[in-house]
Amino acid sequence: MKYKTLGNTGLFVSELCLGTMTFGGKGLWSNMGNVQQGDAQALITRALEHGINFIDTADIYSNGVSEEMIGQSLKSLGVRREDVVIATKVCGPMGPGPNEAGNSRAHIFDSIKASLKRLQLDYIDLYQLHNFDDVTPIEESLEALDSLVRQGLVRYVGVSNWSAWQMARAIGHSERLNIVKIATSQNYYTLAGRDIEREIVPFLDAEKLGLLVWSPLAGGLLSGKFGRGRQVEEGSRRSTFDFPPVAMDRAYDIIETMERIGAKKGVSAARIALAWLLHQSRVTSVIIGAKTVNQLDDSIGSTEVSLNSDEMAELDKVSRLPPEYPAWMQRSRQVPARPPLGKIVDAAQ
Repeated sequence: MKYKTLGNTGLFVSELCLGTMTFGGKGLWSNMGNVQQGDAQALITRALEHGINFIDTADIYSNGVSEEMIGQSLKSLGVRREDVVIATKVCGPMGPGPNEAGNSRAHIFDSIKASLKRLQLDYIDLYQLHNFDDVTPIEESLEALDSLVRQGLVRYVGVSNWSAWQMARAIGHSERLNIVKIATSQNYYTLAGRDIEREIVPFLDAEKLGLLVWSPLAGGLLSGKFGRGRQVEEGSRRSTFDFPPVAMDRAYDIIETMERIGAKKGVSAARIALAWLLHQSRVTSVIIGAKTVNQLDDSIGSTEVSLNSDEMAELDKVSRLPPEYPAWMQRSRQVPARPPLGKIVDAAQ
């Protein structure tokens, strides 16, 4: 297992992160999985054995049950707090009241206390705003997060599912107010969905933010169970919850390419999809979910898959985004490389 710094921080996290959206199986989340306490503990045990030190959850997952299962598992296993990096999120509705959702100071303060209690922890390593709140001023949300950091309840902060311009505003406000800045962005990114390469990835590169990837298999579509003309497997996630949205004809072309490369290497198509992400230098950690230990083992096996330049080019070609303005215009009128300003001045003298 390799480890990378969490964005522009000194905290190291494993290149794979254990996602726990499958824990609990309550309400809407039953579509993702129905992992109960014993199996959840087994998954966490196996992840730790493989060197995964990063676990991601959210208060909204099964209405807090996912956090409870993580907390109980870590306690039962006797895991040292220093040996795990725990990330959770806030924003989604946790009750029927108008103030039980969003990124307001009130909801953030209420939610951190509840998450810490469920997780049985004194602090959260990475606390993320799960979505953009177009009602609450960004300054209010950021100042609330800064307060949590100063209190020692949170170590680092991040966002999830924000646009590049929204993150740019957040960083600008943080610098102006001299408060904590976001360190990470958690985004949907996969061979079947490379949309973040248009604006978000260049922004993350420019600001040195960490990129955490959710749904790397496109909601199970790239798991190897699906393909052009195949019968949808009963009980699979995609058969009951068709999310995230995907252009299916294009996705089937990608799946066929993945399967061809996987067959040559003797590995599953899912490992190829994950390995492609692990070969992207911009990616900090890929969040992998599982219902069984066998599924988790197969995903972890992606860290041992090496893709050569021809294979990467083949995958890039079949999954490449169509050109979009203004990117195609900027590329067609690319400013030629110029010497540094100092050399220009020297030449003038």
